[in-house]
Amino acid sequence: MQTMEVLKQALSSLDPTQQQQLWVAGSAVAVGGLLTCYYWVYQGRKPKRIPTGDGWWGAGEKPLSEDEKVFPFQVKTSDEEIQDLYDRIDRTRYTEPLEDTCFQYGFNSTYLKKVVSHWRHTFDWKKQIAILNKYPHFKTNIEGLDVHFIHVRPPHREGQRVLPLMLVHGWPGSVYEFYRILPLLTDSLDGLAFEVICPSIPGYGFSEAPHKQGCGVNNSPVGLAAYILEKFSTWTDMNNRDLEDGGLERKFTLDDLLTNIMIYWTTGSIVSSMRFYKENLKTNMENRLDNNTGVYVPTGLAAFPNELMHVPQPWARARFRNIYSYSYMPRGGHFAALEEPQLLADDLLQFVKKVERL
Repeated sequence: MQTMEVLKQALSSLDPTQQQQLWVAGSAVAVGGLLTCYYWVYQGRKPKRIPTGDGWWGAGEKPLSEDEKVFPFQVKTSDEEIQDLYDRIDRTRYTEPLEDTCFQYGFNSTYLKKVVSHWRHTFDWKKQIAILNKYPHFKTNIEGLDVHFIHVRPPHREGQRVLPLMLVHGWPGSVYEFYRILPLLTDSLDGLAFEVICPSIPGYGFSEAPHKQGCGVNNSPVGLAAYILEKFSTWTDMNNRDLEDGGLERKFTLDDLLTNIMIYWTTGSIVSSMRFYKENLKTNMENRLDNNTGVYVPTGLAAFPNELMHVPQPWARARFRNIYSYSYMPRGGHFAALEEPQLLADDLLQFVKKVERL
């Protein structure tokens, strides 16, 4: 029985293809032959590893030693930058929307005028910068690029356990996506708190880009806003396409949405942010090494129902071999930390407790 239990555990660690090979061979032999087959498939296989390489994305040749200093950073603006924004907004040429189309053909221009009016006459960028700077910002050089991040430590409490946590945003988001969830993670939760690092992906926001070229939405603030905010509408809930306002203010405030837009606008990073997709979609992803390499570290998955793509748990297990937690969330979409910060924080906490056996 002990031998069979060991065999069972070994089989569960194989990917579906290897399991199929093993069971087909094993179905025609006795237990001894099955054990032999297990040894051939399982013990003989070599784990795949993704090569990290020796990257250098900066100008010129890679130096013999790299500068590893971390230095403070603050988000800043100027009256000239704000006036340039206003001048460009004032020159916007709108097109009337098709009748009764709501958000079915992209961002409805009637509602866009309302958003832009708020941006031009009510939104206070200097006030939002003060909010951005309430958490400590830093930069450091990694492989030739200046990488920006925020680093938030929890308040000290006796008997509190503090664990490190990195939160990485996606597109078209920024580190500002996490400003609602950060207080929930850094405050003590059943004696546990997180020390959180949130980097800006290279080419996004305040991180340097390896290559920056482009125009279009990088030249028009209103075009940029319409392009990005349409994603915050439909990627939150596809049913928002049937609403005249795209449902944007159901989960977000206009100030929060425009703060994210301003991060892209003031850094000129919309084009470089999209390079990620150019680099990753130019080849068949199914054949790529990183797509076919198993992940064996403890993994937690929060499946939000309105995310762009849903991965059922059996499919997830084909890639993530050590799933501790799979939670089908009651609501939420692509921007979960901004949409449903409490749901995400609670799920993260229960996952960590399982892994740490708390």
